[in-house]
Amino acid sequence: MIIFDCDGVLVDSEIISNAIDAELMTEAGWPVTASDLIRNYIGRPKAEIWADIAGQRGEEWPVGLLDRADRLLLERMETELRPVEGIADALRRLPQRKAVASSSALPKLRRSLKICGLLDFFEPAVFSASQVARGKPAPDVFLFAAKQCGVDPDDCVVLEDSVAGVTAALAAGMRVFGFAGGLHSYPGHRENLLNAGAERVADNADALSEDFFTV
Repeated sequence: MIIFDCDGVLVDSEIISNAIDAELMTEAGWPVTASDLIRNYIGRPKAEIWADIAGQRGEEWPVGLLDRADRLLLERMETELRPVEGIADALRRLPQRKAVASSSALPKLRRSLKICGLLDFFEPAVFSASQVARGKPAPDVFLFAAKQCGVDPDDCVVLEDSVAGVTAALAAGMRVFGFAGGLHSYPGHRENLLNAGAERVADNADALSEDFFTV
């Protein structure tokens, strides 16, 4: 079974989400760019990211700011969210059983896949870190996905775009491959994934084939 991360692998949401977060954090007195957030935090649950930065700045965020970020993201998803280029064709040609394991909250995750026309490739095997005790880089969501699908972790491979996700998949005892084909991909992205333990990295969805996952 192939377990896919969602944001940045299946849907190009990272550039939207991080742009919103960076704008609101900067307005609240913590200047940061979307590129900074992507480099340092992609793959981790949103609430954990905001909590970590609150610790760095030494004070809590204004009440309701994270909720505002979530609302803005849901609004912009409806008109701006697109699937990663070529990913639907890649999913069609991959014969393996498929699942999704994401750091996104389950309602947002399912909505993202539906907007992009990808939900039917995975239904009902769509799983969120909100369903387990710990988000990535802990292995919980990958182990949960395997258990719910009745598949041994040894028989799962993972496609991830983040160091946190690669770390989580390895901790789950799964083979892991990297993806650097999203619009948020940055210089050094593929090297970071390889250094984290990805066996190989696809630079675009066209590279995803049955052979890619069997090397």
